[in-house]
Amino acid sequence: MRRQSFVLSALLLLAASAAQAAGLRFFDVPAGPDGPAIRGVAWAPCAETPREIDARGGRTFFGVSDCPIMGTKLPLIVISHGRRGWLGGHHDTAGALADAGFIVVTINHPTDTERDTSGTDSLAVTVERPADIKRAIDYALGGWPDAARIDAGRIGLYGFSWGGYTGLAAIGAVPDLRKGLPSCQTSSLRACKELEEGQIPSGPVIHDPRIKAAIIVDPYPVLFFPAENLKAVTIPVQLWSSDPAQGSDGLSGCCAADIKEKLPSKPDFHPVKDAKHFSFLALCTSKEAEKMPSICTDAPGFDRAAFHQRFHAEAIAFFRTHLGEAGTR
Repeated sequence: MRRQSFVLSALLLLAASAAQAAGLRFFDVPAGPDGPAIRGVAWAPCAETPREIDARGGRTFFGVSDCPIMGTKLPLIVISHGRRGWLGGHHDTAGALADAGFIVVTINHPTDTERDTSGTDSLAVTVERPADIKRAIDYALGGWPDAARIDAGRIGLYGFSWGGYTGLAAIGAVPDLRKGLPSCQTSSLRACKELEEGQIPSGPVIHDPRIKAAIIVDPYPVLFFPAENLKAVTIPVQLWSSDPAQGSDGLSGCCAADIKEKLPSKPDFHPVKDAKHFSFLALCTSKEAEKMPSICTDAPGFDRAAFHQRFHAEAIAFFRTHLGEAGTR
């Protein structure tokens, strides 16, 4: 009953949020010994009416730039995008969480974005991506001007696709990154080829124990995670899967079910019938649909907008269950 009441409350909040908005603030995590500068956006509760914000390239955010943040001691959620993604790929999810009372940080992983693919699928990003999450949290709790608004004891993570790999690594999974890895033998993944060439990771994979709950969507790749390497994942996980029946793209339904069976504690698992891998991304504008039909086109009869309403309600309920209500504790 408690879970049902959380979901109902979240649905009511989503219905009411048309009168509210997410406040947006761009920021940069400074470059340092641990890595290059990281571009990010902080989304936060805001009392003003939402409006369209030009996000460039035919893209649109809905919110209020530099809106004063409502509330104190707010939980923090960090979002990790997928392969060659960007900090706005899940802007509607970030906005829904902000409307629900969370501060949300979305970042560009520096060498695996749509504009910089130099590290895409490489051995380097298997280490760099989890480090980016830690650096973003460090900045949010320290260098960010509104750091005092965050409750450092209530931090969550949302990871999609390669961001799902990133999230699992950040919450304790230990990727098996060695030459001769059996699961790499038939893979065309760049990281596998580099391992077979004798390359080694540039450093250890950084875990962040400050993360208390995680939503993982279609994690990819999972070949680096045999069951024994997931034993340290002990925090609550909500796991989402697109539909294997839509798997002609090589991604839909590929990985979440496999991870579900390997996690030491049973996750809150949500398979989504007829959803493609990219159905979890924000709704496309007409210009985006023109440029990226494979990302913007859903299966016949699948309503991405309606699905995202349900998805956001479940995400809000999950984080409220495990991180608490905004302004509490």
